[in-house]
Amino acid sequence: MREETDIIGKKNIPADSLFGIHSLRAKENFPATNTFSLQWYKAVGIVKLACYETYKNLKKSATEEFGDSLNYTFIKDDIINILIKAATEVSIGKWFSDFIVPATQGGAGTSINMNVNEIIANRSLVLLNEKPGTYNIVHPNNHANVFQSTNDVIPTSLRIVLMQLLHNLEEAINLSRLETERLETEYRNIPRIAYTQLQQAVPTSYGRLFSTYSDALSRDWWRVSKCFERIKIVNLGGNAIGSSLGIPRFFVLEVVQTLQRLTGLPITRSENLSDANSNLDSFVEIHAILKAHAVNLEKIAGDLRLLSSDISIESLKIPAKQAGSSIMPGKINPVIPEYLISLAHKIYANDLIITNLSAKSQLELNAYLPEIGNALIETLNLLIAANKTLKENLLNEISIDRQKAEEIFLNSTSICTVLVPYIGYQKAEEYALFMKNNNADIYTANQSLKLIDNIKLQELLETSNLIKQGFSFRDLL
Repeated sequence: MREETDIIGKKNIPADSLFGIHSLRAKENFPATNTFSLQWYKAVGIVKLACYETYKNLKKSATEEFGDSLNYTFIKDDIINILIKAATEVSIGKWFSDFIVPATQGGAGTSINMNVNEIIANRSLVLLNEKPGTYNIVHPNNHANVFQSTNDVIPTSLRIVLMQLLHNLEEAINLSRLETERLETEYRNIPRIAYTQLQQAVPTSYGRLFSTYSDALSRDWWRVSKCFERIKIVNLGGNAIGSSLGIPRFFVLEVVQTLQRLTGLPITRSENLSDANSNLDSFVEIHAILKAHAVNLEKIAGDLRLLSSDISIESLKIPAKQAGSSIMPGKINPVIPEYLISLAHKIYANDLIITNLSAKSQLELNAYLPEIGNALIETLNLLIAANKTLKENLLNEISIDRQKAEEIFLNSTSICTVLVPYIGYQKAEEYALFMKNNNADIYTANQSLKLIDNIKLQELLETSNLIKQGFSFRDLL
């Protein structure tokens, strides 16, 4: 064991651990079991890396300009280089086992920042062939946290991981959309009866049904692409409240550009660092967009679950993915739609958390950023997973029995709506009554009622005529 000291007192730390006293206190104070995001951890590492590289450039620039007249003590070059190496390791996920702070915590993210600072400092010591905890050589605050604050490092790192995940989600939505477009084209001419209020309504086609999903996903894709504009603005260099107090101007102006280069992301320094520090409404805004996508996913999943159910007369079938019962042989449940619906409701819950806690920003800071960040990251990961299974385990393997679809279509009294512009409502109603009373299809009804030419009837019932927008008066000639 090794002994470390902080403002509260002393504590024994496992000798070789890279975490330190602050991390251990946080673990004891926050006995939650939900694991902090590895993605966020890596993003903190890359923000630290940007800070160290900027510090190195700052030192070089100041030394060249002022020489020996500079009355300022910089960190030694070998320490800066070791910090850069340790931060690089964190940025690719190394030493995550030494990140012991849970996802749910208090303190506005100070424990996140300090756990990473301790890992970087102690890893640097190991690289220097020194023992962890030898903080007179490399210190978690004086060195690992140089020109930084929890209040600019943690929100900036959150925005990085959100941008990375938004990019992945954008691609995933587009793949789902392309699959609905394929289904729209493949089943364009297979007729079906539309439903309003779960009652048969008017004739349509399966292609038109899938077109509604394609357009919804297109809107989702477009809206998600716009989220980058809200997320790209960071407060790095603002220090504790966005005033940049105690930070060299060179560092403030350069660090975001360095981070942009390291990440390849269109990150921009806020024109008002205090605003970016204090207000989290942009998170509320983007999560509302993510929630809208979850709503569309639930709608698609709910429709397909209903249409493929045993109580439905539809000819649409979704793929069988796993046995549905421990006691009923042969039962197959719609597990993929149910997964999507469950997932959507988790996202609705996250939206409530993000909205309520973002409103808890008080004066210069929001103390609840860690929980807001957890919810945002979880939502994005859930939506990426949702689109993956929607495409691969549901849309890819949907099948429609054309013969059954046409049989259902021709036997539905709703088909009589097609006749109204040509023979009027009352005569069309005669067809509907005949079909009901005689359990007959539309052609059989026409053989008896003969209120419209049979060739004209066949023309009207062509799927291409059913899905075109309205009718022309020329059609009545």
